[in-house]
Amino acid sequence: MRILVVEDEPLLADAVAQWLRADAHAVDVVHDGGAAMERLDVHDYDVVVLDRDLPVVHGDDVCRALVAGAATARVLMLTAATEIDDRVAGLALGADDYLPKPFAFPELAARVVALGRRSRPAAPPVLRRAGVRLDPHRREVYRDGRYVPLSRKEFAVLAELLLADGAAVSAEALLEKAWDEHTDPFTNAVRMTILKLRRKLGEPALVLTEPGVGYRIP
Repeated sequence: MRILVVEDEPLLADAVAQWLRADAHAVDVVHDGGAAMERLDVHDYDVVVLDRDLPVVHGDDVCRALVAGAATARVLMLTAATEIDDRVAGLALGADDYLPKPFAFPELAARVVALGRRSRPAAPPVLRRAGVRLDPHRREVYRDGRYVPLSRKEFAVLAELLLADGAAVSAEALLEKAWDEHTDPFTNAVRMTILKLRRKLGEPALVLTEPGVGYRIP
C-alpha cells in the first residue's frame, strides 16, 4: 500500500515509517498538516496515519479536507488524548479508526492493514493466479508449490499485479503504489524489479509486458 504518515515528532514518525516499510508498504512522511495537504493533492494514498495535534494545519482540518474531497484514503488518527469524548470527536470528523498514544507498533500496523483492505475492493486473504500463491500476512510467495524469496519491492509489485486480476498495470501505477515520493519518476526501478521478479519466479515466464500499457499476469 501507499501510506502517508503525518506526525510532528520526527523520531516517532520515522519509527512508524520504518515499521510499515518492513511490511513492504511505500511510506511518505511529513511533520505538519500543511505538508500533508500538499502530499494529498499529489498522491493517491491508501491509508493516512494522522496525528491530531499538528502544527501549521491542525489534524482535524486535514481530516475534514480528506472527507470533503471524497478521497478514498482511510484515516487512522493518532492522539495523546485518551478520553472517550476525544475519540468520539475524532471519529465524528471522518476518521476511520483512532489509536491513542502510546501505542504498540504491531497494533498500529495491523490497524493500517485492516484499513487498507477497506480502501480497495475486497480481496481474498491469499492471492492466487497462474500457479502463484501470495500470502500478504505471512509475507510468503509460492509458485507451483516452490517457495520464492522476494525483496520487499518485488513482493509489493507482485501483489499489485495479482490484485489486477489479469489486467495490465502501468509502470506509473506500480511506481505510485510500491515506491515512496523520494523515487525519481524517470527511474528504471520498475523495469529492473520486474526483471528480477521474472527471474525469481522462473520459467515459463509469468509476468508479461504489454507494450505501451504495462505489465500483467495472464
